[in-house]
Amino acid sequence: MRELIVGSRESKLAMIQTKLVINQLKESGITQPIKIEKIATKGDKILNVALDKVGGTNIFINDLETLLKDKKIDFAVHSMKDLNADMDPQFTIAAVPEREDPRDALISKDHLKLADLAKGAIIGTSSARRSAQIKAIRPDLETQWIRGPIDSRIEQLNNGNFDAIVLAVAGLNRMNLSDEVITEYLEIDEFVPSVAQGALAIQCRADDEEMVQILRGINNPIAEATIRAERYTLSLLDEDDKAPIGVYASLKDNQLTIYVSIASLTGTDLLTARATGTDYKQVAKQVANELVSKGALDVIEQAKQEL
Repeated sequence: MRELIVGSRESKLAMIQTKLVINQLKESGITQPIKIEKIATKGDKILNVALDKVGGTNIFINDLETLLKDKKIDFAVHSMKDLNADMDPQFTIAAVPEREDPRDALISKDHLKLADLAKGAIIGTSSARRSAQIKAIRPDLETQWIRGPIDSRIEQLNNGNFDAIVLAVAGLNRMNLSDEVITEYLEIDEFVPSVAQGALAIQCRADDEEMVQILRGINNPIAEATIRAERYTLSLLDEDDKAPIGVYASLKDNQLTIYVSIASLTGTDLLTARATGTDYKQVAKQVANELVSKGALDVIEQAKQEL
């Protein structure tokens, strides 16, 4: 019987996510033994520099893809939002399990909601999108970048380094911290999350037909469809995936709705659009065209230059 080896970042959250996937595979009927190969990626090692300064999101992916290419692991578990759209064709996303809560959450030192934070309060975030959206809502607040695992960021907040921080609800849920720490859930219609936030990508070699078939057993069709729509929408607006863009798609009764927000880094320009339909490419093009007509490409280009 073939032993399966899964590659994972070694952070606490990454290991929780990987073990979650292993449990889902076992529940789907997989009987092969599964071994975890842990790795510290470049993104995990360099914590004193903002993500956009050290190579973007793929710094969490490249090392695991190297292990896949060299056949040292059979599949890898990623946070989907870390995976760029221009994936090497020798790999495939064989499964997108059921998606966690895609929203962002505010965690504040004094349990104050975003609207109630004092003027000049400092919010920690490693995301240009979150920073821009915060400034669009509260231009009097200051944002400063923060890196490190979830528990490290919460510790920095508790130590007084920040007045509040913003984190993904999905990670907090998976670490069973939500009820303990979340001050406020930031709702999607005002605080549109990043593409694929809350979703996992289970990646393997495209030519490993046995592995692809095994992983398809834990694929969630709704998660797969909505993530595909989000990633396609982003590709129409910013192929580099560097600008402060939020994209979220929901699917109900065969109707796909795509929400998009684009903000300047200062938050002074905030463009939003929403469209609904049955064909994801048509819906994506409709919402993208609306944003372009509002001047989105200029806002995106200016933000990328500033970054």
